Amino acid sequence: MENKKRSFFERLTGSMSAEEEPVETKKDYLSRGIKNGSDKKNDTNWMEEENEEAELSIDVYQTPTDIVVQTMVAGVRPEDLEISVSRDVVTIRGEREESRTIDEDNYFTKELYWGKFSRTISLPAEVEPEEVEATEKHGLLTVKIKKVDKEKKSSIKVKSI
Repeated sequence: MENKKRSFFERLTGSMSAEEEPVETKKDYLSRGIKNGSDKKNDTNWMEEENEEAELSIDVYQTPTDIVVQTMVAGVRPEDLEISVSRDVVTIRGEREESRTIDEDNYFTKELYWGKFSRTISLPAEVEPEEVEATEKHGLLTVKIKKVDKEKKSSIKVKSI
């Protein structure tokens, strides 16, 4: 490598310019797993692991009355999603099934996740498990859960029997 002055961004982030990065060929990429011994314990290729659940990326925020959880579930039918809610925890589970039958040798890059996924979230406030609304639009799942209103009071009238 020649001694070239690095840009401000490269010095700030510690990155390298595209010309400096080593280029990995498909052959190198595919043989890397073989060189590493293909032992499941040492294999860093997450696509090879079976029976594992991927973890969903989520956004969790609150409104004055709700806790809202959002996640991308594109390619998953609503009936293939399972959402369970308790007073302080939400779990979202599902499976994205691959319908393509392409030979592995024909792939150059395979980054999409196919298979089971889940995420369990500890909620920042106590919620009402019975008051949950889940909607999906364009692959974005939104789960709204009513917060417990600890300030809510009710007066009870005593009846004479």
